[in-house]
Amino acid sequence: MAAENTSQKHAVVTGANKGIGLEVCRQLASKGITVVLTARDERRGLEAVEKLKKNPEGFLVNNAAILGATVDRDAFRDAIEALRNGADRTKINWNTIATMTYDLAVEALQTNYYGAKRTTEALLPFLQSSPSPRIVNVSSSMGKLKNIPNEWAKGVLRDAENLTEERIDQVLNEFLKSLKEGSSEAQGWPQYLGAYILSKAAMCAYTRIIAAKYPTFRINCLCPGFVSTDMNFNEGTITTEEGAEGPVMLAMVPDDGPSGLFFYRKEVSTYEE
Repeated sequence: MAAENTSQKHAVVTGANKGIGLEVCRQLASKGITVVLTARDERRGLEAVEKLKKNPEGFLVNNAAILGATVDRDAFRDAIEALRNGADRTKINWNTIATMTYDLAVEALQTNYYGAKRTTEALLPFLQSSPSPRIVNVSSSMGKLKNIPNEWAKGVLRDAENLTEERIDQVLNEFLKSLKEGSSEAQGWPQYLGAYILSKAAMCAYTRIIAAKYPTFRINCLCPGFVSTDMNFNEGTITTEEGAEGPVMLAMVPDDGPSGLFFYRKEVSTYEE
């Protein structure tokens, strides 16, 4: 999600036809900001705009996202219920819950990372004309480096001084190569939702790069929390209203506010652990 503030305050929100994105639009609009709501499906985007017009005070909505895997709904729900009852997360066989294929992994990386990156690049001229440009990238706690067993990949993404977009590409290409060859597990790549994890880790790293490249911008990324959405079959623990609070806060940080950081909801955190 990219947001831009001017004296009139405008924002662009991607993936905004439902779920967290739609709620971010509602909260920003309620603050008097002109919001550009974007969606891949024109009909769904127009329907979302009509929802905002008819019910600006609140919604009960769900969000869809690309995980890069086919998830067994019942097995996922059983796992979440087990965790709520005190089960050890490490004892759950997560690989039986989600099936990752090469094609699904490519789609996830293209949507979750490269799509956001291309949108940012396309909007840079617009953002640079603003006296107070803001970019908010929605990532995930799953993108933390502790979730990537491959030590080489972690080293690349952790090395802030030498981090480049090309090095991020190298990590993602190596992951896809190993997946295509059937050697991803042996090479230490994450198996359960591996593409999702890599795409979100890449987003965190990219945020750091562009924040350094554009020091007058305020650019941050965050995990909005375990929000109840279509993606997790509505098993999340917080509402879309609560999940949207972090992105909205970061879209409106002051000119001397934080940049290049990772947040969990509304608090500074780290993706390097």
